[in-house]
Amino acid sequence: MDTEIELKFLVSDNEVPLIPALITQFAKRVNNKPAKNLENAYYDTPNRELRALDIGLRTRCVNDECEQTIKLSGEVLGGLHQRPEYNLPLKGRKPDIFAFDTAIWPMGMRLEPIAENLFPIFTTNFIRRTWLIETDAGSLIEVVLDKGEVSASGKSEPISELEIELVEGERTDLFLLAEQLVSQIGVRLGFYSKAARGYRLADDMPLQPNSEIGFVPLSAEMNQEQAFIKTVNYAIELVQKHEQCYVNESSLKTLKRIIDGVRLVRHAFWLFEEFVARETTDNLRKELKWLLGELEWVESAIYLKTYTSKRHAYYKRIHNAPELSQIIDDLKSVQPTKTDLEDLFHCSRYNKLLLSLTRWLIEKSWRQNWDQNAIKAAQSSVRGMAKKTFDQEWKKLRGMFPDKQAMAVEQYVQTRPNIEEMLLSGNCFGALFEEGERHSFRAPWMDILAGIYELETLHYLKRLCEGQDAQSFSEILTWLQQKSDFLISAMEQSRQASINCEPYW
Repeated sequence: MDTEIELKFLVSDNEVPLIPALITQFAKRVNNKPAKNLENAYYDTPNRELRALDIGLRTRCVNDECEQTIKLSGEVLGGLHQRPEYNLPLKGRKPDIFAFDTAIWPMGMRLEPIAENLFPIFTTNFIRRTWLIETDAGSLIEVVLDKGEVSASGKSEPISELEIELVEGERTDLFLLAEQLVSQIGVRLGFYSKAARGYRLADDMPLQPNSEIGFVPLSAEMNQEQAFIKTVNYAIELVQKHEQCYVNESSLKTLKRIIDGVRLVRHAFWLFEEFVARETTDNLRKELKWLLGELEWVESAIYLKTYTSKRHAYYKRIHNAPELSQIIDDLKSVQPTKTDLEDLFHCSRYNKLLLSLTRWLIEKSWRQNWDQNAIKAAQSSVRGMAKKTFDQEWKKLRGMFPDKQAMAVEQYVQTRPNIEEMLLSGNCFGALFEEGERHSFRAPWMDILAGIYELETLHYLKRLCEGQDAQSFSEILTWLQQKSDFLISAMEQSRQASINCEPYW
């Protein structure tokens, strides 16, 4: 068995000629292997039984020599892929899963019915160039450049990937090479394997953005450190998934999920501060703040899109006010373009941030200078810590909402950071508790937060109207005030329901 430890990058055709020189600069010695044409087929059953177990079965042929490979469920931390892999020579092109050691299969897996129903789901065919490099520290790293396509059901997508895999030596050298690559050429970290892309193509299930942040998949048996790793990794995956979603099809909703992922990382640093010391995260916090700054325009862009969407009540009002429509169009015209965002995702600083987070997770850098209190906190139950966190946040939030006094717009807007903080903690720890009770508690708070977003949408439009002389502007301002009053009335009802909710923890 081999365990792949690799980083994957997506590379454009313009960057490909630069790769050999970069590798030579980094390496002490380079062995340039002949290019190969690799013909690969991925097998599964009609019910995708192997996929359900996170098992990949592939045949690969170069000329007339073939092999079959099993890849078992592994681990992806940030951008680092680690999966157990088993390779066997193969006569012909059809796989024989009975040839593998029976010990590799998950307990209870029945091979016979799977073997009877195997068929090729998709193919990946590409030219592979390979360099084996030796670093000054003595590590061996294999660098492969794959150019070709993945095909299924009469459809195809291009493959243009650079993979660097640690063959022998220190993982540090792998990251040093990765940092040199992202510093010198416009690559970006690849999150999805060729197999994942092939299955999506075969099943006609293109990558879709999440409708919400979701819940980190924690279990009650985890200690705090395990939960912390899971949370940060979940957040990085959220960023990387929606980066790819945006490249596939640009949308503000997708960018919002990237922002959510960044906020989730920062929130995890705060939640687990008992053993994640500030000094171990200072540089990461600085870079995360930079990325949020690069995406700061997204919220106002969402407001502007709302105003010009025919699905919203704003559209008719604004459409009948040409001067206001022109102001909104002018603001939209100076927003970053899709090209600007793709440049961001390919830039050195962005990819170095993802690499730094990945390396920080892998090396458990928060353990630097741990004292006994930090060790005790890291090893203690995450469920107990979650309850304590929820109690503190619930008490703080309730203190911001008067019992028998109506709240004004400004008061609601001031509560937004605290509501978001409580809900974000719920995204981190909610999976530890019963789903129905969790939903009943969170739903009215989600309604209030949605109301606050709507109030801010109204307020932003009000600012655009104020100071204008046209009659249409004053009519819109009157309408906005009426809409705001109605919204506050509805939010007051949600507030009463939320304050009286039974905590689910």
